[in-house]
Amino acid sequence: MPVTNATKETAALAVSSLGASVSLHTGDPGTTGANEVTGGSPAYARKTTSWTGGTSDGVVTGTAVVFDVPAGTYTHLGLWNGSTFLGGAPLSSSTGALPGQQTVTVTPTVTVS
Repeated sequence: MPVTNATKETAALAVSSLGASVSLHTGDPGTTGANEVTGGSPAYARKTTSWTGGTSDGVVTGTAVVFDVPAGTYTHLGLWNGSTFLGGAPLSSSTGALPGQQTVTVTPTVTVS
């Protein structure tokens, strides 16, 4: 059953309202938040995003977050509410921190299509 853009936007806003803590992962986090980054100097930590509804297109965008990370390849984001893992999704492209690079910047989105 096709749904309207307004319905898609309502669903995306509902998902984004569940949590604002974002994590970075080296592989698929599955249903538990597995493969979350550790280490680095300064140490990796989850970041908080602020969600903004858009133009009734089913896409809600968060503010960009900058993670402190060790060198490696990062493939997924996770969404958390406190210590409860809500879900994850692949990055639009794998992001690697090059030797000597200590940050990765991502802009999280929730898309309902």
